[in-house]
Amino acid sequence: MKRLFMLLVFSLLCGILYAQDAETIYKEGKTLYDAKKYKEAFAKFQTSADQGYKKAQYYLGRCYDKGHGIAENDQQAVFWYEKAAAQNHPKAQYELGKCYKKGEGVTKDLDKAFQYFEKSAAQDNADAQFELGKCYMKGKGTAENLDKAKTLFNQSVNNPKGGDKVLKKLKKDAAEGDETSKKILKMLKN
Repeated sequence: MKRLFMLLVFSLLCGILYAQDAETIYKEGKTLYDAKKYKEAFAKFQTSADQGYKKAQYYLGRCYDKGHGIAENDQQAVFWYEKAAAQNHPKAQYELGKCYKKGEGVTKDLDKAFQYFEKSAAQDNADAQFELGKCYMKGKGTAENLDKAKTLFNQSVNNPKGGDKVLKKLKKDAAEGDETSKKILKMLKN
């Protein structure tokens, strides 16, 4: 009887530790990823993502998307982005929007791209705000609305969480002759 009780307690503790481990394993993977040790990071992300941890699912999608630690596979990237996006992860929603916009790993669908950009932008993702602005500017996935586009571009470049990077890239693209970037910069000045 005492053995059975100890086995039950041990099993319960293992279950609790397993559930708590997803975040710890993810953090270990993120440290490895940041150090560009992608194969080791991938293994950690896989373990954590399999436990349903949304940040790990997002990074597993990134690994497949960029070929970090595993062969590039757009369908697998979409699979993991979708899992994280379903848990309201803004970066995963943004990445899914890009996949649908370009038709990478999924059939191109500008309406779905718009929807994912919109979900991510609502969570204050600067990149998604910018892409959503482009959707409104060009009427892609939604009706053209230059006022909304301008508002979103301003939100994006003034966003304290990445707006400076968006503006830097926008200026670089405009300097390299990208006409859309030039038009956006002109909209921002008016």
